[in-house]
Amino acid sequence: MCGIVGYIGTKEAYPILIKGLKRLEYRGYDSAGVAVFNGKINLYKHKGKIKELEKFVSAKDIGGTLGIGHTRWATHGEPNDTNAHPHRSMNDLFTLVHNGIIENYADLKKDLIKQGYKFNSDTDTEILVNLVEFFYTREDDIDAETAVRMALTKVVGAYGIAVLCSEEPGTLIAARKGSPLVIGIGSNEYFVASDAAPIVEYTNNVVYMNDYDVAVIKNNKFTLKNLQNNPMSLTIEQLDLNIGELDKGGFDHFMLKEIFEQPKTIEDTFRGRLNPAKSEIVLGGLLDVMPKLAAAERLIIISCGTSWHAGLIGEYLIEEYAKIPVEVEYASEFRYRKPVIRKGDIVLAISQSGETADTLAAVEMAKDAGATILGICNVTGSTLSRVTEAGVYTHAGAEIGVASTKAFSAQVTVLIMLALKLAYVKGEISDKDYKDLIEELAAIPEKLKTILDNNDHIRSIAEKYKDSVNALYLGRGYLFPVALEGALKLKEISYIHAEGYPAGEMKHGPIALIDNNLPVIVVAPQDDYYEKILSNIREVKARRGNVITIVTEGDEKLKELSDDVITIPRSHPVMTPLLTVIPLQLFSYHTALMRGCNVDQPRNLAKSVTVE
Repeated sequence: MCGIVGYIGTKEAYPILIKGLKRLEYRGYDSAGVAVFNGKINLYKHKGKIKELEKFVSAKDIGGTLGIGHTRWATHGEPNDTNAHPHRSMNDLFTLVHNGIIENYADLKKDLIKQGYKFNSDTDTEILVNLVEFFYTREDDIDAETAVRMALTKVVGAYGIAVLCSEEPGTLIAARKGSPLVIGIGSNEYFVASDAAPIVEYTNNVVYMNDYDVAVIKNNKFTLKNLQNNPMSLTIEQLDLNIGELDKGGFDHFMLKEIFEQPKTIEDTFRGRLNPAKSEIVLGGLLDVMPKLAAAERLIIISCGTSWHAGLIGEYLIEEYAKIPVEVEYASEFRYRKPVIRKGDIVLAISQSGETADTLAAVEMAKDAGATILGICNVTGSTLSRVTEAGVYTHAGAEIGVASTKAFSAQVTVLIMLALKLAYVKGEISDKDYKDLIEELAAIPEKLKTILDNNDHIRSIAEKYKDSVNALYLGRGYLFPVALEGALKLKEISYIHAEGYPAGEMKHGPIALIDNNLPVIVVAPQDDYYEKILSNIREVKARRGNVITIVTEGDEKLKELSDDVITIPRSHPVMTPLLTVIPLQLFSYHTALMRGCNVDQPRNLAKSVTVE
């Protein structure tokens, strides 16, 4: 959601800014812009994709070794050239890019209008840049960093900003609260970005900014302060990111690449943690809190979107195997509904990016209530990894496609290991069953490869249903959340309305939708629910619905009942979410592609939702 890039050093800034913005395209955006300091601040911005900005900028003055850039995802004001970032203050003293939302923008705007300020855009960002200028000009001897700090003390809301001052040509200022920023430290050069993607090509040394930090890079010197002008210690960390993860690797789209990476993703997630030879699961990040986890009377999982679906699978697993009551909450609801949180509760937050605004807010609320906070996250150095007491990195690698695929599989893999480990620690599982399930999980990557080999068959099924207006997904047990996830993927990237339901609920409403125009996708491997879901499928067929089933290889009974069949290898039911989600991802991908949709950057969506 929105992207920031900044550069100060000895190289030309514009090529670095443009390349950096392209690295951030996966976050979702509707306009882009850059500002480069070359005697004066030259500002260029344009509605649409970065390539439109590049055309607009061609033949213009783009020289200079200091600059900032931005990709905007509209919040205040429609996508257009005027609302695009960067924004300049009324008297041209400051230029600023901003991620986040200024909640008290209306009151600030009224105060600035009284001071004679006029505004051109509909954005909260233009108000912020003018507020900085107001403090800068109000008194003598105030420098740009002081003006920024003074302005931010008046702001309510979330921000990640990078700022230039026309009267201080060697200065780049950045600050954050609730919206991630990272500073890259190179050789006589510095980088500012929303995440590591634009930086990794140039340096592996980074500083992750915390809330209320203000970074000042001036005359090639980097200092970190807080809003009260107190120095903050610099902790330089090494990036856990490979530049090769940021290209398509020969695939047509990032989403397809990331679907096909899942055998490796799952293996990377359990590497060093799963030891079939010793029948052992080691979750080092949870070692110190494992006794507290095992003794917990309640576990609350908070997350959003795809991570919420992974959490639902975790609920089924942990309750069945570890016998710990689990509640799964949408973070956006949990943070506002005044939930009962006790000091003995464990709260487990799940987020791919570790920067999801609602999840982080819910974490802070639970922490204030005295709960123990744990995390499952993909991004080293993310805010979630720094505000939780303990947790597990998924090691899924960079996920560029906006619609999450391999991050989901990695989260489910962690939750399977957690459920089994807790069950073993509590004595709720036999040594034999523990050993067998460890071996089953270790075998999953090879089984996934056989499913991916059916990509052409899944494409042919998508061809049949690509013009559908609606779709219904059904599953039971562990596979009800998989049905939810399959429906979400189809909605996200193909714009077909789709709903996921527990199959047993079909007669309680959704059955009214079924006719010969409705594809019904049923996740139906041979498990304890098999006979029940057979009945559900017969009910669909009796109403002339089109049935696509995901079945265990060798299942002839369901093959006869179905219009189309996708097979998965035989496996223990615990592992079936990892196997069944792959065909649903591929079905969504091919359907969207045939409908002419942008599968990597679906309309209106952002990869990391850093505002409410």
